[in-house]
Amino acid sequence: MDSVIDTDPRQETTPAPMTRLRTWPLLGLLPLMVLLRRLPQIIQDGPGNIWMAAAFGPALVSIGILLWWITISRARWRERILGFLGIVAALVATVFLMHPSMRGVGVIVMALPLGIAAFALSQLLTSRMTSSKRTGIAVTLGAIVFLSTTLLKSDGVWGNFALDLSPRWSETVEDRLAAIELDEGGAPASTMTSEAITASIADVKWPGYRGPNWDSVDHTSAIKRDWTQFPPKEHWRIPIGPAWSSFVVAGDLLFTQEQRGEDELVSCYDATTGSPVWSHRSESRFFEPLGGLGPRSTPTLADGVIYAMGAEGDLLALNAASGEMIWKAAVRDLANVSTPMWGFSSSPLVHDDKVVIYAGGKDDKGILALDARTGSLVWAANCGSQSYASPQLLNIHGRELVAILSELGLHLYDPANGNVELMYEWKHDGYRALQPQLVGDDKILIPTGLGTGTGLIKIDDADGKLVVSELWDSKKLKPDFNDCVIHKGHIYGFDDSIFTCISLDDGVSDWKRGRYGKGQALLLAQSHAIVVQTESGEIVLLDASPEAHHELGRVAGPSGKSWNHPVVAGNRLFVRSAEEAVCYELTMSDD
Repeated sequence: MDSVIDTDPRQETTPAPMTRLRTWPLLGLLPLMVLLRRLPQIIQDGPGNIWMAAAFGPALVSIGILLWWITISRARWRERILGFLGIVAALVATVFLMHPSMRGVGVIVMALPLGIAAFALSQLLTSRMTSSKRTGIAVTLGAIVFLSTTLLKSDGVWGNFALDLSPRWSETVEDRLAAIELDEGGAPASTMTSEAITASIADVKWPGYRGPNWDSVDHTSAIKRDWTQFPPKEHWRIPIGPAWSSFVVAGDLLFTQEQRGEDELVSCYDATTGSPVWSHRSESRFFEPLGGLGPRSTPTLADGVIYAMGAEGDLLALNAASGEMIWKAAVRDLANVSTPMWGFSSSPLVHDDKVVIYAGGKDDKGILALDARTGSLVWAANCGSQSYASPQLLNIHGRELVAILSELGLHLYDPANGNVELMYEWKHDGYRALQPQLVGDDKILIPTGLGTGTGLIKIDDADGKLVVSELWDSKKLKPDFNDCVIHKGHIYGFDDSIFTCISLDDGVSDWKRGRYGKGQALLLAQSHAIVVQTESGEIVLLDASPEAHHELGRVAGPSGKSWNHPVVAGNRLFVRSAEEAVCYELTMSDD
């Protein structure tokens, strides 16, 4: 009789026991995430686009962690799929629920790396568990961290690419301005008479971006340098809409740009009281998650007209006395170009009845000259396709030339017709947002950011042709978008985020000290002092000496982040941020 094997087809197969996770890849990936975030601080002389490693590197590592989980973690396949779907669902829910200002860069820079790091850390801590609870714990912890970012909103990034965060429910400067306009009918208007306004417009003290010579130097004000004994006295402080614009000063008038709700404003204030004189509104709202909200450029005053470039590419000509529009030109249409990543940032140059502006169009539409009276195009020329700098006038060997830096290098043009007088190749992998500086009548300083540094060239006139010889280049000064100043044979500015002084003769470092974030500097030449407005708004007075870094005093300054250039006119210091404008009275020297 054949034996019969008793089998039950309904009997379930015992599942394979769960194993410990393979976690050694996480021990490399998590430190790599931290390293990439801090890479620009670690590698001071890295390439110009090293910021991309800090901004986007941790997100790429996050993807690597998810790939580890799916492929070689040793978790059972059911566990891997459920864990992956769970963490992705938490991320999708977070993006849906978070504040609009956090979507995009906020997700890539903050939410994704933090949530996935929490997921990975949990897996490290529970790797010895052999139950499905470990995956539930990891997904729950990652989801909590993801969802915590929905409580925040972003006003862009700081200079080190850390997000400028605030609680989602906190009041913004736009909220405060709207409340003032609604509850009080706006701030009290200035009582300046039309005669006083006309007289002020004729008394131009600071006509535009970085002053009369585009070099952030005031040659007229001699102040008492001891701010401990003679500190600046706050004269007025007002809320102001977001923008990275600086000021124009004419008599008792102050001009700037700002954002109010869905409108960009060109604003005129009473410089004595801070009261509004007029404002011109244009429907435009530019926000991008790195640079934040509002206009980027500074207006220019010439012949009674204010010229202002909006962040989305509209160039306006306004009556300086009333704010009434004379003409408007859509620069992006003239150049056949879309709004650049960080918005149109070029401040207008006005010269010989022309308004010159950088547009960034291809071929011969990089730089444009418009008729100052009508806004019609006069000439256009090639100028690279990536610059956030502004055209300025340089007098080289007695010849007036329009100068600007692009990603290609230094461009010099004949202002009458746009003919290229010189194209000096000084390529930079990152963006260009700095101004060239004329030294004497034949040397030009070319400041450039991370990875490239600063160089000095000499220009000779050989029978009408400009010829360049290179004097030196140095990585001891790597300003990002923070312009430097020159005083008595030395250059002062930001080497990344640390203030420094180098020799104009050879580019050798004199000293490097003073952490002011990504601030801006203004030289008071008669006082041998430098006003530094820090990125966090504080105002610091430095001794303009190559011997050592020495602070002469500091005051609180405006609240909020500031990338705005300070201005001095007479005994008044005007500073602003993306939230406030402040006027200080300086004590003048008796000498």
